[in-house]
Amino acid sequence: MSDGTTRVLWQSFDYPTDTLLPGMKLGINLRTGHQWSLTSWLTNQIPATGYFSFGADFRNNSQLITWWRGKIYWTSGFWHNGNLSFDNLRASLPQKDHWNDGYGFRYMSNKKEMYFSFHPNESVFFPMLVLLPSGVLKSLLRTYVHCESHIERQGCVKPDLPKCRNPASQRFQYTDGGYVVSEGFMFDDNATSVDCHFRCWNNCSCVAFSLHLAETRCVIWSRIQPRKYFVGESQQIYVLQTDKEENKRQQELLFELGAITKPFTKHNSKKHEKVGKKTNELQLFSFQSLAAATNNFSIENKLGEGGFGPVYKGKLLDGQEIAIKRLSKSSRQGLVEFKNEIALIAKLQHDNLVKLLGCCIKEEEKILIYEYLPNKSLDFFIFGDPSKKNLLNWKKRYNIIEGITQGLLYLHKFSRLRVIHRDLKASNILLDNEMNPKISDFGMARIFGQDECEANTNRVVGTYGYMSPEYVMQGIFSTKSDVFSFGVLLLEIVSSKKNHSNYHYERPLNLIGYAWELWKEGKELELMDQTLCDGPSSNNVVKRCIHVGLLCVQENPKDRPTMSDVVLMLANESMQLSIPKQPAFFIRGIEQELEIPKRNSENCSLNIVSISVMEAR
Repeated sequence: MSDGTTRVLWQSFDYPTDTLLPGMKLGINLRTGHQWSLTSWLTNQIPATGYFSFGADFRNNSQLITWWRGKIYWTSGFWHNGNLSFDNLRASLPQKDHWNDGYGFRYMSNKKEMYFSFHPNESVFFPMLVLLPSGVLKSLLRTYVHCESHIERQGCVKPDLPKCRNPASQRFQYTDGGYVVSEGFMFDDNATSVDCHFRCWNNCSCVAFSLHLAETRCVIWSRIQPRKYFVGESQQIYVLQTDKEENKRQQELLFELGAITKPFTKHNSKKHEKVGKKTNELQLFSFQSLAAATNNFSIENKLGEGGFGPVYKGKLLDGQEIAIKRLSKSSRQGLVEFKNEIALIAKLQHDNLVKLLGCCIKEEEKILIYEYLPNKSLDFFIFGDPSKKNLLNWKKRYNIIEGITQGLLYLHKFSRLRVIHRDLKASNILLDNEMNPKISDFGMARIFGQDECEANTNRVVGTYGYMSPEYVMQGIFSTKSDVFSFGVLLLEIVSSKKNHSNYHYERPLNLIGYAWELWKEGKELELMDQTLCDGPSSNNVVKRCIHVGLLCVQENPKDRPTMSDVVLMLANESMQLSIPKQPAFFIRGIEQELEIPKRNSENCSLNIVSISVMEAR
């Protein structure tokens, strides 16, 4: 537009939108202050002003810059010797299509203006550059600036991301099918795909995002459910994917630790559509999937904490609930347990053993993933308040006793490996939704050869009150060590009393000593939890359990029965039981509770020490 003379009143090249054509400028008119820059559309369908702009910056050195919401998103590098420092544009073109100075841009600076002008090679077909709503700068055929994937490229400004994200091995993959979204936790109006992408990257619980309503509203998903087919309208969704290289690095590290001897399978929700699908192979989980499953390891998801570290409840993308044991960085015991559990429990399959589903290794993170058992552990019920104890009548308690015996029998005799658990106790007996017991925590377990009867160690680990005398005093352990622990546990289940407490008025006795005294006097039923109301019909079974418990806690390991014997004793009421000998420990004097320093936490899994004295014969 002119005034009829040579004077120009308005021209479109001074007011570019999202497209740069040959001869157009990016810079500033120093006299008027008018700036030339590109501005993206809001979406591909909506030509309103978007959140990306592309122009020149002359404050320090001359360069081209893409801004996103006012922040630097990409830079071309400084103009030097007739070129821009970075070769994003050149690298994207075939050799024959190399542009003129500055790869298609020329730089001009004088008293009137400073700018870059666009001058592509004449051989380029339909030369133009378009700034897309996603911040991508592209021509008709090629893309020249693309930072959305977070893979490090020249000029892309690296975002500050939480530790749970790894741009080198993760990206969001677009899909238009195969998933049903559920439990979206954030809605964001007037958001672009880049806004959604960045918000998802910066939230460890985010595993996917999608765009709705003409791509102006973003939904961030904490969980997605894989499906083969859609019913009704499918949703466009970007799902977090992890490179196979990360999986490979995790496997290599596991081999270096000596924790596995065969390849793992990578956890992929697409391949495991059936919840609870059984497999004998462990799965490698990504740290991001576990962060999402636990709401970024929130305190609300925390189930408890042990010598290994905290334990969280989680929910996978396919809806399966899991228990996640995260190694504490300060735990020396934990690293040994981590290796031991992977090498051991993965090879054990029994209904009364907790199932290890997989693990995760990423930098300092070492995590074990188990099946989730909703009713917590046995100690929560038998040592809790009366309302909790009442939930376990004698029938349920006896079912738990039988389940524990079957699990131990499998470990000692019928599994592919002969295993000594070494830390059997009430808190390591987990209960499923039907109160069936499952033995857990194999971090301290040891494998025995078929010809091996016992072993010796200088490092005594376990829980005081459950450890056999030969193990505590000499470091000798065998299957009979587990039998001793089972005997203690059996007496605790019957009585709802802890072994390391005092139960006698005249002289303090632990539970074993108290049970022995009552049995000698023919008053063993007084040991039974008085809240049990199953009637006289259960009395004989209770007496038999106490009798078997006392046989298991005899001082000499040779006097104790095997777990095969225990199973027969409990199942066959007509079987004659031998007379138990005096148990291993009596406690004289007041039991002391000592706080064990954390640096020695590898030596036991409970901060209680019982000061015990052998009763003279």
